[in-house]
Amino acid sequence: MSERPGPIRHDGWSSAEWTRRHVLGLGGALGLATAGGLALSGTMAHRPASTGNQLRSAAPLPEPYTLPLPIPPVLKPAGTSGGADRYEITQRQVSAEILPGIRTGLWTYNGTFPGPMIESRRGRPITVAHRNELPVPTVVHLHGGRTPAASDGYPTDLVLPHSWPDPAAHHQHHTGAHAMPDPRAVTSRTTREYAFPLDQRATMLWYHDHRMDFTAPAIWRGLAGLHIIRDDIEDALDLPRGERELPLMIADRAFASDGSLTYPSLDPALRDRPGVRARYAAGVLGDVILVNGAPWPIHEVDAVRYRLRLLNASNARHYELAAVTDDGRSLDLVQIGADQGLLAAPVNHTTLPIAPAERYDVVVDFAGLPAGSRVRLINRLGTGRTREVMAFRVARRAGDDTHIPALLADDLPTWRRSEATAVRDFAFRAGQMQHGRGWVIGGRAFDPARTDIRTRLGAVEVWRFVADVHHPIHLHLVGFRVLARGGRAPLPHDAGLKDTISLRPGESAEIITRFDGYRGRYLFHCHNAEHEDMGMMANLEIT
Repeated sequence: MSERPGPIRHDGWSSAEWTRRHVLGLGGALGLATAGGLALSGTMAHRPASTGNQLRSAAPLPEPYTLPLPIPPVLKPAGTSGGADRYEITQRQVSAEILPGIRTGLWTYNGTFPGPMIESRRGRPITVAHRNELPVPTVVHLHGGRTPAASDGYPTDLVLPHSWPDPAAHHQHHTGAHAMPDPRAVTSRTTREYAFPLDQRATMLWYHDHRMDFTAPAIWRGLAGLHIIRDDIEDALDLPRGERELPLMIADRAFASDGSLTYPSLDPALRDRPGVRARYAAGVLGDVILVNGAPWPIHEVDAVRYRLRLLNASNARHYELAAVTDDGRSLDLVQIGADQGLLAAPVNHTTLPIAPAERYDVVVDFAGLPAGSRVRLINRLGTGRTREVMAFRVARRAGDDTHIPALLADDLPTWRRSEATAVRDFAFRAGQMQHGRGWVIGGRAFDPARTDIRTRLGAVEVWRFVADVHHPIHLHLVGFRVLARGGRAPLPHDAGLKDTISLRPGESAEIITRFDGYRGRYLFHCHNAEHEDMGMMANLEIT
């Protein structure tokens, strides 16, 4: 059967700044291809290269490929009990050197950006106690995690700082002056313990702030970190490991003349008024590309295979990555995994598109390159400095006993269309709300008190999406397979099990998934973080 969202009421999701004057200021980005329906073709899919507007840094910037690549520290458990590991993370403000010789204020997990990396084993549960020493409420979401609803990081399940007013007695209910009340919200004071069973395939996840209306600026200020799950299936393969396995969090930022991060918030304190200045409502792009918190870094490698665990942690910037030698030769990016773990078989790419929140697991072979060679990881969608990402310097010859098998994993789900109990259509596009123009799903902006989709635990469903501009669409709790794009076969980079799919302007797609794991309230939303903050999120109730 086909189920479509019905009409809705929406009460005050955004800032009162959303007036007719600001609507007109949004320009073509919001007005592009607003007609819905899956009949929209992919004819606009290659233009424009991005959705959003770019900030310009005023601080002096380093030359690309002059700073070393940082490797995020691995967090050690604070304790172990009953076969479960317990971790502790403090969210706090720090001043750190990102640009050489300049200090930048950050919001961090344990004082670093990215936050500390957690490495865990499939099926071995962990708990993570987060202590909020920041000046505003926070929420933690383990992106890609198969997590019980109580620990999934619902946007109103806030961890309040010590001095924050009691939401029950304060007119700013939970998050912002224009936010709607959520009768199901579960708030904590100062500390919250999140429980992660980790009953899922080996993969790289990431954790980040998910506070309603303020996710984008919180991530921008530094609240993001990596989490790698390992299992016996992956361990049995002769893939690069140790120092030859590199987690790479790619993110763009912009810096003011004093080194502080530039971001166009309507309320720089992130307390009362959500949203960004109208010029940036389609998305905020920075002009500095950071990898693991360093601008355009360089990393020394042996002339062997390396495994690159790629995450696009940018708010709105899309990348099309290529590995290019200084003499113009392109190296293969051999994809071995997607958002939710290993593929069935490797897929070769010369360029690899990656949208906000997507992860790709690729192997690059530096064998055959002479010592002293340089390989640049570039962004073919960028211009000027945003075309550069990072570089590798080949230092020496070395032995290499790794290889990429023709069969990587045989445990991927095989859901069939005939199993689907529902087919649902969703249009992701600009839309009209009470306070003006914003971003909606099926004509509706997010309301935490409303159930948008209800399904049964274990149900298989086909979901069909269509987009007006770029929208990376993320489902909480479950992974999915891409069935089609624009009525045609999936693209090569759609292989495997994903939890985020990137739609280009005017593009449609079909996915299939099984809603298993846990009952409760979950989300699906656009992972352009500005779109998410401005209404492009919906509730999914699994019963």
